[in-house]
Amino acid sequence: MQSRLDLNLLVALDALLEEGSVTGAAERLHLSGPAMSRTLGRIRKALGDPILVRSGRSMVPTPRALAIHAEVRELVQRARTLFAADGFDPAELTGSYSLQAEESSFAVLAGPLLERVAREAPHLTLRFLGEGPRDTHLLRRDTVDLEVGVITEAADIRTEPLLEDRFVSVVRPGHRLAGREVTLDEWAEATQLVNTRRGRLTGPIDDLLAGLGRTRRLAATAPTVATVLLIVQTTDLMGFAAERLHGPLVDRLGLVRVPVPFELPPLRLSMAWHARYDADPAHAWLRRRVRETLADVLDAPLP
Repeated sequence: MQSRLDLNLLVALDALLEEGSVTGAAERLHLSGPAMSRTLGRIRKALGDPILVRSGRSMVPTPRALAIHAEVRELVQRARTLFAADGFDPAELTGSYSLQAEESSFAVLAGPLLERVAREAPHLTLRFLGEGPRDTHLLRRDTVDLEVGVITEAADIRTEPLLEDRFVSVVRPGHRLAGREVTLDEWAEATQLVNTRRGRLTGPIDDLLAGLGRTRRLAATAPTVATVLLIVQTTDLMGFAAERLHGPLVDRLGLVRVPVPFELPPLRLSMAWHARYDADPAHAWLRRRVRETLADVLDAPLP
């Protein structure tokens, strides 16, 4: 970035690369369409690159734009941190934050979190992104601002514990196992449905069962807990959910919990972000709001 590309142009370039359109960037920065188009022209002249080019009805970034996207985002965030460290006011926040989590977690948290954010930062937009089939290091690439889930440790990724939970089985009302204690044999014989991002047919539960000399009957896999619960609601299949985190969703769907008749390892939920945002007051505000929302939903203090 040369000195002729001033901070205002950096902010505009960040919005253009995030939104992928002049119209979206204009709305994000509260500018008119023509003003944003003129700004894009200045950016193109300063960088000697078109940055966004027309492809059918949309615009796509050039290779140069893709190469500098992460650098531009970091420069803008660092500048905002520098100038906003004193007297930070969430009501002045604009733009968007991207949060990644398993779909059913958003089904529980998104509504209360959006209400809280709307009260304090009415010009901020949240993007809820589902989990992909594998760890794609989106925090490091700066395409995700905050992740909530079971986090893989990494040197440049900060984690904060949120909740220790455990899995329970769930069935529809009227299922033959509903409303009573079940034996290990009864549980293993129930036809089951599990959630897995990768479509795996075996996992830690199967390893534990093998140690007990048992196997289970697996009918299918589904990509998310929410999908599993919706299928369970209208079938005789038995699914799984995190007891505390997914409890509100289980109750909302009218499903019945069935305790697993053997010891399962705990499920440790955390939130994670890249180290570049450690001192960013806006990001710290968002992390606090996620934690407070989860505590409110669970009606219990977090660690």
